[in-house]
Amino acid sequence: MRLLTFMKTALTLLLVAALAAPAWAQSAPSRPPAADKRAPAKPPSPTIDARAVLQAMEEAFSAVADRVMPSVVNVSTVSKRPAVGSPDDPQRFREFFGDEFYEKYFKRRPREEPRSSGSGVIVDPAGYILTNNHVIENAQDITVRLSDSRKFTATLVGRDPKTDLAVLKVEAPAPLPAASLGDSERLRVGQWVLAIGNPFGLDRTVTVGIVSATARTRVGVATYENFIQTDASINPGNSGGPLANLDGRVIGINTAIVAAGQGIGFSIPINEAKSVMAQLIARGKVVRGWLGIAIQDVTDELASSFGVREREGVLVADVMKGGPGEAVGLRPGDVIVDLGGTKIREVPDLQRRVANVAPGQTVAVGVVRDRAPQRLSVRVGEMPADDATAADADVEVGPEGFGLQVEPLAPDTAERLGLSFSQGLLVTDVASGGPADRAGLKRGDVILEVDRQPVQDAPGLQKALGAVPAGRSVLVWAHRPGAGARNQYLVLQREARP
Repeated sequence: MRLLTFMKTALTLLLVAALAAPAWAQSAPSRPPAADKRAPAKPPSPTIDARAVLQAMEEAFSAVADRVMPSVVNVSTVSKRPAVGSPDDPQRFREFFGDEFYEKYFKRRPREEPRSSGSGVIVDPAGYILTNNHVIENAQDITVRLSDSRKFTATLVGRDPKTDLAVLKVEAPAPLPAASLGDSERLRVGQWVLAIGNPFGLDRTVTVGIVSATARTRVGVATYENFIQTDASINPGNSGGPLANLDGRVIGINTAIVAAGQGIGFSIPINEAKSVMAQLIARGKVVRGWLGIAIQDVTDELASSFGVREREGVLVADVMKGGPGEAVGLRPGDVIVDLGGTKIREVPDLQRRVANVAPGQTVAVGVVRDRAPQRLSVRVGEMPADDATAADADVEVGPEGFGLQVEPLAPDTAERLGLSFSQGLLVTDVASGGPADRAGLKRGDVILEVDRQPVQDAPGLQKALGAVPAGRSVLVWAHRPGAGARNQYLVLQREARP
């Protein structure tokens, strides 16, 4: 693998050298030009020493490794033991099978304690270490091993699952070797980078690649994603290790890979990591801005219904009671197109920008409401702690041409679903492959509005949907109960008649 990587690098550099040579040096004319006695003789063309170029690049890589390696640590953890009486507690088998059977088959030996390993990077000589949240999550004991083989017991300063970052602290008798942190905002696609970590337990492994992309979202790793994508090899155990540039400065914290692909790894930009780390050290948690709204992307199907273009803003699907959004009059159906003068194109844009606004600060919000632009001024609140959502509930197919069946939402059903309202129509069945299924409606959803008008009963829904011509679509606003409960807009299209 290293030979293939070296060959790839060599070929790349030779190509660069060839392209860098003057055009006239790359082709030989069929006949030398006639000498002009009046003009001075041209100097010979410079020759490119490809070996020297490769040696210079080799020296650069080695220099970066030498500079960053001492700050890279191995992070190993022992997971918390299950609480007594919990489903994961093997002690519960003792009463059913007896002491002898339990001792033989269920008692957990020390060597069987669940362990995991990852990487980290020292970012402060006082002993602060950056790593991933998933490396230390549910850890009972955390041990850090330095490049000189010294071991320390680490304490958890704080962690932030929403960005998959954590800060550890070790107490050492002398200052520790800390990495220099760079500026991830200045990264460009194509720059060389080195990833350092402990993949598969192989301490301080160095891999080389380039920045393949920046500002990657929707990877599915964390709530707030703005990843650096790289083809420098990242494997299990690299998590929490540094991604460094050719100046030897850390510009990212390696965090994820695409398991089904090769050369696709992701790192958290160091600027984001520095901001999170500062808050974790100062207060043990991260405080973020909050508007108190549920949002969704403006798809091509939704755009025409709200008077905007696809990827032009995000759609407000719900407004939380008592939140900052409700206080200034934000409504479901509004399309937020800019925040503080910066254009918003998709959900991750708005999530990240609102989160970075200090609670209590007022920010201008541009919305499109009923196809007309409006400006609002919102005093951003503090994002509350994650609350438990209502558990999924069992529910017990609709108007002709749409493939769904509904029934009025009874008060006892609303209570069973954990709903704070009892208006709307409960979807009791959805025909597989029908218009409702294609729109995304599911059993248990509650239809609240059709074509921006409330619906209270089945005849009302029948009338509203019956007015939709064959082959045309209508906007439906629905609530989805259960874990991650939310309101959302869907586009329901009536099938064309044969």
